[in-house]
Amino acid sequence: MNILVTGGAGYIGSHNVIALLEAGYNVIIFDNLELGHLETVETLKEIKAKGSVIDFIEGNLLLIQDVEAVFAKYQIDAIMHFAAYSQVAESVKEPQKYYYNNVLGTLNLLNTAMEYDVNKIVFSSTAATYGEPEYIPIDENHPQNPINTYGKTKLMIESIMDDYDKAYGLKSVRLRYFNVAGADSKNRVGEWHNPETHLIPNILKSTFGNGRVFQMFGTDYDTKDGTCVRDYINVEDLAQAHLLALKYLLNGGETNYFNLGTQEGSSVKEVFDICEKVTYQKFPVKIQPRRPGDPAILIADNKKAKEVLGWTPVHTLEQSIQTAYNWEVELAKRLANQV
Repeated sequence: MNILVTGGAGYIGSHNVIALLEAGYNVIIFDNLELGHLETVETLKEIKAKGSVIDFIEGNLLLIQDVEAVFAKYQIDAIMHFAAYSQVAESVKEPQKYYYNNVLGTLNLLNTAMEYDVNKIVFSSTAATYGEPEYIPIDENHPQNPINTYGKTKLMIESIMDDYDKAYGLKSVRLRYFNVAGADSKNRVGEWHNPETHLIPNILKSTFGNGRVFQMFGTDYDTKDGTCVRDYINVEDLAQAHLLALKYLLNGGETNYFNLGTQEGSSVKEVFDICEKVTYQKFPVKIQPRRPGDPAILIADNKKAKEVLGWTPVHTLEQSIQTAYNWEVELAKRLANQV
């Protein structure tokens, strides 16, 4: 069975490629390599699992001829769609870039898929579609009122998928991630952004001698230690949820949507404490006032994914940070060898 994975050379996409290969699926990676890495593709090609086959097509969802070429070449059974811009701050500064890339690119993908009778897609959505939390934990019935352009593009795509289901029978599963962390437990792939904007990899990168002082924004929140609390979901657990969502669709499941989180929260201070435990290093921190718009607590209610998909996250935050650190050490070696 052939699964098209858009954005498969990126962080989350590459872990899902591994999960698909290890489950016996054939994978076609479609990526323009703007944010993904050819080195990641080469690593993925070395994985030989259960006789599955992997191929790579360099292409851009904004170029309809690229999209049509991949569907014409392969008999595709279903799609996992990860290709998107995802930086919240940038999306607010450059909304045109985000609407054009995320929404139009997805429309090109969906329209071409329907031309070739492909009607099953697992979509990488986000908890950013919910906006400011009205209650905690956040379940799938929580109002969707995104407060940034990134979240708005993902919500717009969810709405498009609903309309395409009603009109054309396109079946989708939208997976709304909370904070993704960690790396492949065998240290083959991991988070590789330039510049890196996420807290955990930035803390871990600082162990390689950049002497960075970290800003901690707000220690007076109504939380267990005064710092913001977030729900960190391991990237391999995330990939297993995508596999289960794919099987759900292949078994005739209707269009649906699920939160992916642990239903447990970790504070900023706790993240720093675990990073120090894993790396045996202390990290200098400067306390700053709260940032406007930072909710005190963001935690997922994941019962629906457990009940419908049979998914249960199994990794702890410490395990996620350990694999992330192992990857940062490996990545530093690879980059040093390229110089």
